[in-house]
Amino acid sequence: MTDKKRTPARRAAFLGAMTALALILSYVESFVPMPLPGVKLGLANLVAVFVLYREGVLRAAGVSLIRVLLSSLLFGSTVSLAYSLAGAALSIAVMACLRRTDRFSPLGVSIAGGVMHNAGQIIVCCILLDTAAVAAYLPILTVSGAVAGVAIGALAALLLSRIPKK
Repeated sequence: MTDKKRTPARRAAFLGAMTALALILSYVESFVPMPLPGVKLGLANLVAVFVLYREGVLRAAGVSLIRVLLSSLLFGSTVSLAYSLAGAALSIAVMACLRRTDRFSPLGVSIAGGVMHNAGQIIVCCILLDTAAVAAYLPILTVSGAVAGVAIGALAALLLSRIPKK
């Protein structure tokens, strides 16, 4: 029987698969109609939370960055790249800080990630439109980010408990 240690090649394959899964989930999400502009399910955040807990912040940030770049290149625009990068960066940063404390479950980390993703996008929108008026939309996005964070966090916690760590 072969040794199944996490070699660099195995880790690279795992992270490549996680990036592909995040990209697919992001694409699938684009077909889900939402009632309000800017409201999303955040399906790709499931992968970010999973990788954050299994591989650490740098690898989770790498998977998110590559997913955002590929998603914008394949399905978006320069403007969508700016929104997605800001949202993903703020989300990963806050999730990493909360994860590091060991005081928050994947559910709590995911909720914060969902809310911060929307906050990052509002910040970019304020900068691009040169107005703070769009910040009035933040309460709606905060609620939707929290709700999506609950769903994604619960699913991430389930996956983390069911998929053995190698």
